[in-house]
Amino acid sequence: MQFSREAIQSALRTVYSAMPPTPQYQWPLLQQALGFELWVKHENHTPLGAFKVRGGLTYVDWLRRTHPDVRQLVSATRGNHGQSIGFATRQHGLKATIVVPHGNSVEKNAAMRALGVELVEYGEDFQASAEYAAVLAEQGKLHRVPSYHPELVRGVTTAYVELFEALRDTPLDVLYVPIGQGSGVTGASIARSYCGVKTRLIGVVSTLALAYQKSFQSGVPIDSPVTTAIADGMACRSAVPEALELIRREVDDVIAVSDEEVASAMRLIYTSTHNVAEGAGAAALAGATQQRDRWAGKRVGIVLSGGNVDAAVFARVLRNEI
Repeated sequence: MQFSREAIQSALRTVYSAMPPTPQYQWPLLQQALGFELWVKHENHTPLGAFKVRGGLTYVDWLRRTHPDVRQLVSATRGNHGQSIGFATRQHGLKATIVVPHGNSVEKNAAMRALGVELVEYGEDFQASAEYAAVLAEQGKLHRVPSYHPELVRGVTTAYVELFEALRDTPLDVLYVPIGQGSGVTGASIARSYCGVKTRLIGVVSTLALAYQKSFQSGVPIDSPVTTAIADGMACRSAVPEALELIRREVDDVIAVSDEEVASAMRLIYTSTHNVAEGAGAAALAGATQQRDRWAGKRVGIVLSGGNVDAAVFARVLRNEI
């Protein structure tokens, strides 16, 4: 997957028509805890509290230009992708049906409904919801939005362009990026090429959702069960072949963090910065913490990819019950 410079610049214009760039900050207490220079890219500061809004904006803008007859979309999500589609379709006067698994985040479900989407609960995990979304698309002749698509990646790339450009004079040695369906880490690799920087990329998955790590190591897509209780944004059972190809070519390593490490990172983010991170949003910090001895004296970046965690879950995290 490649984009021209104009395609990325067009994505920046599309995103900035709806939101400003998000900041990247150094937090002294975080740096003290890890022992190296650390930059946090705050994608929890978007209008939806997560990086996915960028991809929704570029995808729906592309869809309106290339398929002007489409009036209703359907997709599957654990929350942030669905919010991004709801946000973008509302801007363009379209309708969206979003399928979520049973037991999905109560507050993410509420946020999607508030954006005007029709919410359907189906299946026990994301993969089952995605398969049902395909059925609904065929039955209702709806446009199905996949969870990984070049137009979604083009939008997500803008977050990493912002980060690399902001630090152009003192580039990062390494950047940790959580992996769900793969748009974040592939967007980072495309932005790295666009900005001409040499930053290493390390993907982070959950130890309870190992599809991308196993696939990265083997070279072929491998399914793996999903049992994570906290990192729903990384609850991927099947690696996307197109994403895997780019990840294997561009990413240095894919590491795994436990739910306990993620919860610890959520607490550290809160106590050090008073930002709230959802499980996937804290995974990059969990990964950097796990490998902190490796980067002494280096310049490290992490992506706080989202802050949409249910209050009851976050309360348990703060009470050290996870």
